[in-house]
Parts: sequence; C-alpha cells; structure tokens
Amino acid sequence: MEVIEQIESLRQKFHEVGLMITDPAVIQDQPRYVRLNREYHDLEKVIAAADRYQTAADNLEEAKQLAFNEQDPELREMAREEMETLSESLPHLEEELRLMLLPQDPEDGKNVVMEIRAGTGGDEAALFAGDLYRMYLKYFEIKGWSSTVSSYTEGAVGGFKEIIFNVSGQNVYGTLKYESGVHRVQRVPQTETQGRIHTSAATVAVLPEADEFEVQINEGEIKWETFRSGGAGGQNVNKVESGVRLRYMWRNPNTNQTEEILIECTETRDQPKNKERALSRLRTQIYDREHQKYIDDIARRRKTMVSTGDRSAKIRTYNYPQSRLTDHRINYTIYNLPDFLNGNIQGLIDQLQIAENTERLKEAEL
Repeated sequence: MEVIEQIESLRQKFHEVGLMITDPAVIQDQPRYVRLNREYHDLEKVIAAADRYQTAADNLEEAKQLAFNEQDPELREMAREEMETLSESLPHLEEELRLMLLPQDPEDGKNVVMEIRAGTGGDEAALFAGDLYRMYLKYFEIKGWSSTVSSYTEGAVGGFKEIIFNVSGQNVYGTLKYESGVHRVQRVPQTETQGRIHTSAATVAVLPEADEFEVQINEGEIKWETFRSGGAGGQNVNKVESGVRLRYMWRNPNTNQTEEILIECTETRDQPKNKERALSRLRTQIYDREHQKYIDDIARRRKTMVSTGDRSAKIRTYNYPQSRLTDHRINYTIYNLPDFLNGNIQGLIDQLQIAENTERLKEAEL
C-alpha cells in the first residue's frame, strides 16, 4: 500500500512538472527549466516502471480467476502457464520499481570530467595510466559516448603522467563514478631485465560536469595567459599562441580558505575554444570542491563498500602474470584481464551497481 501511495503521489507530481515545463515564464528561466526537464524525464521512467508492474499484477489476477473458474481445460492450462510466468516476473518488476523509488543521486545523469594520474611506480605508473586511458576509450566506444582530451602530460617512456578528458553521453556519471580511486597494477615492467614483478599505481577521478548556472564565477578576476602549444600538429602548433592558462583565486565555502586554481588547455588550435573549455573545467573543479562535503555526507550515511567518496582508496588490482583482475570493494575477481583492458568493463560495473543497490534497499527497509 505504501508503494501504491508513493506512486500516486509521483503521478500527480509528474503531471504538475509536465505543465510547468510548458510555461513560458519557466522556459525563460533556464536554470529552472533545465532542472524541471531532468525531473520530468526521471519521473517518466518511474511511472513507466509502475505501469509495467501494475499491468503484470492485473494480468496475474485475471489469470488466477481463469485458472480456477474456466470450464475449458485448454484455457485453464493456458491460464496456469501465464500465472507461472507472471509469478516469476512480478518480484523482479517490484524490485526494479523499489530501486527507482529510492532517492537518486542528482548527479547521475551528468557528463563528466575524468582525470587519470600516474602514482607510485615512476615510468611504469605512467605507462599504466596510458593503459587505463585506452581501456576507457574502448569502453566509451562500446557505449556510444564521446570524449575529448582537455590536457595531458606524457611520460618519459610513454603513457601519461596526467591526462584530463571530458566524457558525454547518457547517464555517464551514474556509470563511471565507480571508477574513482587508486588502480594498482602488478606486472613485469618493460625496463625490468631480471623478470621481477613490480607494483605501480594510477589514480582515477570522475567529476560530474557543472552546468554554467550551477557555479558563480567572477570572470573579471580570472587571469589569462597564452602560450605556444608543443607536440605534434603541424607548423601552426609552435607558431601560434593557441594554448591558454587560467588562474583563479577561489574561496572555499566549506573551509573559508582561499586557494588558487590553475588550468591549462591546449586541446584545439583555436584560442577562443580553448578558453571556453578552460572555463568549463574551472566550473567543474569549483563544483567538485563545493560538493565534496555533500559527497562525504552521502558516503558516511550510506557506509557502502562501493561508492565511498574516498578517492585515495585502493579499489582494484590488475595482475598481469595471472591475468587476474580483482575489485576489492566487492571481492569480485575475473581471470580474463586482456578482455577487461579491451574495454569490456560493463560486467564489473553491473556488479558494483547491484552491490550498492542491495545495500541501499536494506537501508530503506531499516
């Protein structure tokens, strides 16, 4: 009964939000219009799941009536078969609905900024950071997502000391947030002459991309510098000052401390486009810092193994000699490391989502 009452309340809200997003006054207020549009589409999914559940429940009741009251033996048998099928599917539909009724992370539908940085291990760590980046690129291709590199620093023998890139698509943050943390690799480095296994690490940060109106920036206080980009790209790269460097003094409302944010962008040969992308990264970094308290509060409240909010936590080990991958949060191990590194990481993400949703359902029952 509680679920039914909740659904009826959401149906009413769905109708009200649908009316609001057609109001010209709301359409002119872009921040509110975007927020209501997201809410409308989220509610639409819940209502669709509720309709599937209700239809199945009604059909089950009809099948029961037929099975017990129908005189025709053939129709009775068909009704019993339908009862069995619906009795199996109804609990799954109910669990799907209960999960959707849990409070959702408002960030899940956002695009992200990802940062991969080489950690302990010197050149080998930079090579591993490069391997992780290629793994994610293949995964994005499978998902049909797009990505653009914002900035990078190459390692001395390959890979990356640091690479920052944007990812856009459907429900990107809700999927990739489980990748934040320390990724550890165990393998024999290319430079190792005696065949000894070394352990290195790289850190991955997944930040929800901030919309322009979510962060207040005084653009007059931004200090801009331009410089010539290095690297491949033809004669234009070294002759035109297309690279931009942004410096911004920001006061953290959580600590009341002032800190300088420094961002470089050499992504394109067009200086105005680089400025625009540097501003986008600035908004995201400020948004991330301001919302860290919110993320920490969620982590403390949920106390889940999966999304702890702690970016320094060791989450995964990639063991090359044994072709083994282990996610330490849920003690999940597979023995097909090459396939995983080829972008087939969805199976693990599914397991992480199941683990977190199971814990969230337990909390809701308590």
